[in-house]
Amino acid sequence: MTKTTDLIARRRAVVARGVGMFTGDISVDSAIGARLTDLDGREMIDFAAGIGVLNAGHSDPSVVSAIARQAGKLVHACIHIATYEPYVALCEKLTSLIPHGESTKAMLVNSGAEAVENAVKIARQATRRPAVLCYEGAFHGRTLLGMTLTAKSAYKLNCGPFAPEIYRLGSPDYFRNGDGLPVAKFVERELQRLRNVFISGPIPADHVAAVIIELLQGEGGFIPVHPDYLRGLRRICDEHGIVLIFDEVQTGFCRTGKWAAFEHSGVVPDLSTWAKAMGGGLPIGAVLGKARVMDAAEPGTIGGTYGGNPVACASALATIEVMERKNLCERAVAIGARVRERFQMFYDKYDCVGDVRGLGAMMAIEFCHGRDPSRPASELVARAAAYCRDNGVLVLTAGAFKNVIRVLSPLVIEDADLQKGLDVIETGVGLAINEGGTS
Repeated sequence: MTKTTDLIARRRAVVARGVGMFTGDISVDSAIGARLTDLDGREMIDFAAGIGVLNAGHSDPSVVSAIARQAGKLVHACIHIATYEPYVALCEKLTSLIPHGESTKAMLVNSGAEAVENAVKIARQATRRPAVLCYEGAFHGRTLLGMTLTAKSAYKLNCGPFAPEIYRLGSPDYFRNGDGLPVAKFVERELQRLRNVFISGPIPADHVAAVIIELLQGEGGFIPVHPDYLRGLRRICDEHGIVLIFDEVQTGFCRTGKWAAFEHSGVVPDLSTWAKAMGGGLPIGAVLGKARVMDAAEPGTIGGTYGGNPVACASALATIEVMERKNLCERAVAIGARVRERFQMFYDKYDCVGDVRGLGAMMAIEFCHGRDPSRPASELVARAAAYCRDNGVLVLTAGAFKNVIRVLSPLVIEDADLQKGLDVIETGVGLAINEGGTS
């Protein structure tokens, strides 16, 4: 028995099975940059980054030092009890880095799900309305409200009843729902469908507090929202006094080649939610927003005991400094171009590749029998992903049918490792096709 198999056996004996194992029986003992080492000394190239958390890489020395310094000074105080420098400094940094109009404010939490929960509470207080609109394919967390907003039924099995006053819209997914329309006509149709929700049901506009949307769906399969749709959505929200919330938990902090994915469209939300890469591996999240909207929340209605923990704040500040110093926005663009080029080669070579899509270094390739989105090639992707893991590359799948391979490598990955990882994916895909076919 290896050390890894022993640890997995111990896990199964004491850890609840509902804590999923998305990548099989893998262990990790240490990590640096874009490489992991398991308990048996085997190295792996990391194309997962802790589900998009380690944009600045594993164990950056300056981040580790900042954590140690802060831990030796102040581990916890609770922002509701006493004000401390790291919390305020991080809010100052975030609001200057990602402004939401003329005046921006922030509040800190522990995770993306908490950020979503607090953003919805703020929106409801700002509008005095109950309803929230979300989208098919969305993922917004596993808390009760987050799970209600999340679309995938597998995450919600026997977890209800769910939060009320949540309404789901069809996803503006051109690959699946384009119906051969020109993009402009497709966007126009999807926006009209939103307007029809207010006219013919199920909810009038003056009951809607917020619309929440991922600009590039994560768990949903890295599905991008066209910038023209976002511009139209902004106009509709303005027309009806609805708070527009962008979930940037996975897209934020250089991942798409910008600090915020919304910068690509020029559309500024009223509120936005953040976590993952922000903390450099420590649990921290944030809600950013227009000051007048943020300040609609009454004292005591948002926040929590651990939100904006001093050590996590220090880690976040140091991580952002690494991102700035290493120009990781620029690096994300270069990585994304390399991945897109290789995935496009797969598309040209294999008729089971339905789509290549993404933004910056948030790239995905979807596999469908005969390139038909209604015929997902889930088994092929499972075989390819298993081959990658067996051959030293950690990859994640995505999409409702797990027929998407997504790349979320640390942005500090070396070119040689990026090339090797893509080579392994290509070999795995080829073997999976030969083994199972694609018809």
